[in-house]
Amino acid sequence: MNTNSNSYTIIYASVMVIIVAFLLAFVSSSLKSTQDKNVQLDTKKQILAALNIKNVEDADAEYKKYVKGDMLMNVDGTLTENTGEFATNYEKEAKEQQRLHVFVCEVDGQTKYVVPVYGAGLWGAIWGYVALNEDKDTVYGTYFSHASETPGLGAEIATEHFQNEFVGKKTLEDGSIALGVVKNGKVEKPEYQVDGISGGTITSVGVDAMLKTCLNSYLSFLTK
Repeated sequence: MNTNSNSYTIIYASVMVIIVAFLLAFVSSSLKSTQDKNVQLDTKKQILAALNIKNVEDADAEYKKYVKGDMLMNVDGTLTENTGEFATNYEKEAKEQQRLHVFVCEVDGQTKYVVPVYGAGLWGAIWGYVALNEDKDTVYGTYFSHASETPGLGAEIATEHFQNEFVGKKTLEDGSIALGVVKNGKVEKPEYQVDGISGGTITSVGVDAMLKTCLNSYLSFLTK
């Protein structure tokens, strides 16, 4: 009797595990398109935020209004239209697909260029977008975010106060990337440098490395 009871329990449990696994897979599959769409909308909001266009209700409409082209940079710095799907992971695009995106935008009749940046903070990934004026040298706006930086410290990179410090800064000095972040109170070249976050030194260093490494990848475009 005990043997039959144990067998029944094992069979019942196995069937339930299979059913639950099937249901979870079905739900995940059903929600994937919605999840992907939400990620795309959030990415578009971040690109718009770098253009100082924030708190938008219809990200698709605003993106189409301001972003005139999702382009890919060629080795010689020229741009070619991206004919593939809208990407949301630009680190993967660059490292695995060798695709460097440049978003060509128009704000108040003026051309702006937005490039993705990505790196590492104290506790995890950091990323963002840098918008440049038509001269490809003057910062028009920035957007930064993070996965797990400390509130009140490293997480300050996601605040408008920190991001606005970059507006008007120059990107290039003698053909090299000079835009960056230095230790709080140690700015020596105010036309290129931004004060780091007090108490968030490692995250500030991460933002500096992120800007210099990623923007350097676009050097042929920026200097063309």
